[in-house]
Amino acid sequence: MKNNNLFYWSITVALAGFLFGFDTAVISGADQPIQKLWGHSDLFHGVFIMSMALWGTVIGAMFGGIPCNRWGRKNTLIVIGILYALSAIGSALAFDPYSFSFFRFIGGLGVGASSVAAPTYVSEIAPADKRGRLVALYQFNIVLGILIAYVSNYLLGGIGEGAWRWMLGVETIPAVAYLLMVMGVPNSPRWLILWGKREDEARDLLVRLGTPNVEEAIATIKNSIVSQGRKGFFSGRYNFPILLAFLLAAFNQLSGINFVIYYAPRIFESAGLGASTALLSTAGIGLTNLIFTMLGIYLIDRSGRKKLMLIGSIGYIISLALVSRAFFAEDFGSLSVPIFLFIFIASHAIGQGAVIWVFISEIFPNQVRANGQAFGSFTHWIFAAMITLIMPYVLGKFDGGPIFAFFGAMMVLQLLFVIFLMPETKGIPLEEIEKKLIGDSKEAALGDVPDIVGNIES
Repeated sequence: MKNNNLFYWSITVALAGFLFGFDTAVISGADQPIQKLWGHSDLFHGVFIMSMALWGTVIGAMFGGIPCNRWGRKNTLIVIGILYALSAIGSALAFDPYSFSFFRFIGGLGVGASSVAAPTYVSEIAPADKRGRLVALYQFNIVLGILIAYVSNYLLGGIGEGAWRWMLGVETIPAVAYLLMVMGVPNSPRWLILWGKREDEARDLLVRLGTPNVEEAIATIKNSIVSQGRKGFFSGRYNFPILLAFLLAAFNQLSGINFVIYYAPRIFESAGLGASTALLSTAGIGLTNLIFTMLGIYLIDRSGRKKLMLIGSIGYIISLALVSRAFFAEDFGSLSVPIFLFIFIASHAIGQGAVIWVFISEIFPNQVRANGQAFGSFTHWIFAAMITLIMPYVLGKFDGGPIFAFFGAMMVLQLLFVIFLMPETKGIPLEEIEKKLIGDSKEAALGDVPDIVGNIES
């Protein structure tokens, strides 16, 4: 029963990721029909249609730590469900590009806040030996949402001129279902101790979660709060976790993953595939993402975060080089580009996809975890928004060759980051990670990074 509570609460909160994934990918089916309908330029299309949700996501991620701390993780997750439902209904009924942009922006706020609240919540209720795969359920739901969005777009694509409205509006159904489910989830016990000082309620929840030595666990949480004090997030004490979160999140988007997800039909059509085949190949990307995310979830608490990042980085470099070469040589025989992109997606799913939300939720202390998750999510989404903003213009000037070559070069840098800087956090309690990355009583300077990495890996 205790394990049932842990899994049920984790999967319920992780369903925010399903809506995240669906909302992110569903726009690919509406991309070209909307531009034809309202007849705007590539620049306008990039700013107000394709990237508006991402700008909402940037703001939602930037400020998502505030409601997480003040209202609690649960109440924040409830507000997120409301935002998703409003966005789906409003986007489907939009009467001009400005109203469409407004409701996509609202959905983006939900996406950004969910990438803060959901991983933070699950990391705070999960035991160390299960934390990786339970937090990674959020990523699993993201890719499941992406796959369902692609399949939904494919199925609805033939119903007529207004098909894009149905593509966007159908998200209302899972949004309402998630909202009803998340209302039954309790608050995080660590938040109760840290902010609400409701220790009895936290004790009861830890018992229901099956936590061994509950009194010791409470004492450890309280000691970590005393040890770290109430220093500001940018006080200098958390420089190393901030650096790790920034680099991991930035590299996530510099791989080109959102470029591929948002513009997959255009990429496939430019590689010589017909429109219907391009949409079907896009669904193949979603299926590949799902399968290899499941593999990543299986391995993350067995092989560890760093090993998965190494595998993913090497796969990125190989697949991006092959796609770039195909465009430079105009070698589009058979299904070579889709196959190479499937390898790219598999590399992402087993590496960055499985690791990012887990790793960022682990490396910050209890009192700044929501702020740290917000910082990592903000970095992730500001890079995603900038890339999506300029891509319609870039695609008008360049073909896939130089674009994919750029992303490949960025992944060489990611490989160096993983080898030389990224610590392993597998199976280590949150408060122990805190001690090893930051220390108990004195601030960890950036110059101490090599010793810290060595200590945590040992």
